[in-house]
Amino acid sequence: MVRMLTVSPDRAGACPTITDALEIAPDDAVISIEPGVYAEALRLDGRRVRLVAAGEAGSVTVDGRATGRPTVACAGGEVLLQGLVLQSADHPAVDAAGGRLRMERCQVSAGYAAAVSVRDGARVEAVEVTVTGGQHGLVVSDAGGTIEQCEIRDVTDDGIIVRLGADPTIRNCTVSNAGFRGVYVYQAARPTIERCDVSGTGDAGIVVALQSSPTIVDCWVHDTRGVGIDVGRGCGGTIEGSHTEQTAAPGVRLAEGSTTVFRAAEAGGRPLAGVSGGGGTVGQDAQKVEELLAELDSMIGLAGVKAEVRSLIDEIQVNEWRRHAGLPVGAVSHHLIFTGAPGTGKTTVARVYGQLLKALGVLPNGQFREVSRRDLVGQYIGHTAEKTSSVFTEALGGVLFIDEAYTLSRAGGAGGDFGQEAIDTLVKLMEDHRDQVAVIVAGYTTEMAAFLDANSGLASRFAKTLEFENYSPVQLVDIVGRIARNDEYLLADGLADGLLEWFGQIERDQNFGNAREARKLLEGMRKAQSGRLRALGRMPSRDDLRTLVLDDLLVATR
Repeated sequence: MVRMLTVSPDRAGACPTITDALEIAPDDAVISIEPGVYAEALRLDGRRVRLVAAGEAGSVTVDGRATGRPTVACAGGEVLLQGLVLQSADHPAVDAAGGRLRMERCQVSAGYAAAVSVRDGARVEAVEVTVTGGQHGLVVSDAGGTIEQCEIRDVTDDGIIVRLGADPTIRNCTVSNAGFRGVYVYQAARPTIERCDVSGTGDAGIVVALQSSPTIVDCWVHDTRGVGIDVGRGCGGTIEGSHTEQTAAPGVRLAEGSTTVFRAAEAGGRPLAGVSGGGGTVGQDAQKVEELLAELDSMIGLAGVKAEVRSLIDEIQVNEWRRHAGLPVGAVSHHLIFTGAPGTGKTTVARVYGQLLKALGVLPNGQFREVSRRDLVGQYIGHTAEKTSSVFTEALGGVLFIDEAYTLSRAGGAGGDFGQEAIDTLVKLMEDHRDQVAVIVAGYTTEMAAFLDANSGLASRFAKTLEFENYSPVQLVDIVGRIARNDEYLLADGLADGLLEWFGQIERDQNFGNAREARKLLEGMRKAQSGRLRALGRMPSRDDLRTLVLDDLLVATR
């Protein structure tokens, strides 16, 4: 289990500083930092650790300006920085050498140094990072990774530097008001610069030099004192669909001796570029969306659920179109309530929903984390909040599926007060991270109504309730047939009619297992077939081994 440590100078039992927490944190720990200003410089060499703002993004400031060192330095290891404000003076605010660094919704500034430096083989993932000052904004040297929806503004020299063979993907980023160049690519670097907005530079917008070969796609370079895109001798790569406007002439300059392939942008306006232009469309996979919707449609029954999921997906897509058109888009919750009896496909639909959100670019990974009461509720006051926060943090970027969620309410199970603590913690986390995770709570219809009453703000966190109805006898027969076919079994003549009669007469109370009952019955029929074939007195044929008959059903239901 991931351990969570809390940093707060005021809370009893918490670590007073981030440094104190790091001294006792094991690998893979989550350090949750309460709002405030922490005058520290953090050294994270070889560490696997996550530093997360406990409140809203921007509520925690780590100020290393007086230390004479980088505010956060990591060599090797795996580090996550989430929701932090990082400040430094004449050293980088973040300096990563080797290892893996992920930054989410951070604000970074420096004095006469790079705000963020990534080097020596490091891999960086930066999402919604804002750089508001420094000699350079972001420097990537002999390193790679992905930089998405980031904003670099008001730096003294170059906004982004990519050098020494570095090959990051820089997508939907905005670089504005850099004192020298917006993006400088040199020393055999090979970045992909896609849908970026570069403006207000003291010199050229994008400069390529010294044997570099970038791929520059659908960028908008405008209002620069120098040329829009300047490619030097001996450089290669591709410039495609990019638009320059209000720059020094020419808009795109290719030096003699360069081998860059240039395909001019089509007439009719600039491409959608930068943080505001790209929005949530980053990484959308239309083909994958259709494949997942087809997978959903192939499930037996659930007509109402399928329609509701499609309406949610349609709403997300239309919101993206509105954003592209410059129209306002309201906040949308991706949290859902699934109600219904067991075995009606709630877990399967939740998995598909997470993958759909990933394919639409709403969630970065779509991973599925299924938990129950025992994973969230601790054994003493304070332990529950820690366990719940830890589980929630692990699920960020994907789906957190809480089965039998009603057992957390005071009306369900022993130790209800600890369950209430889990609910109260979830309510706050769901609001603070509503754009980073989809929480799905599931359970019986009546009991889930009581669960929603356990906290006054709980019901408002969810976008919609999806009701999963019991399968009909015909649908249960279809489920048995599908499972059998997947396992290379055939149903003999008359067996389907027998199954229909059986499912039509069994009691269907709230404990009826639906598809679980179908699978359980099929397992019983397989066992009956095994006994029947053993009694043949001969080696069964291939057809014998594959075929289930009516007698197998009679034995299984006896």
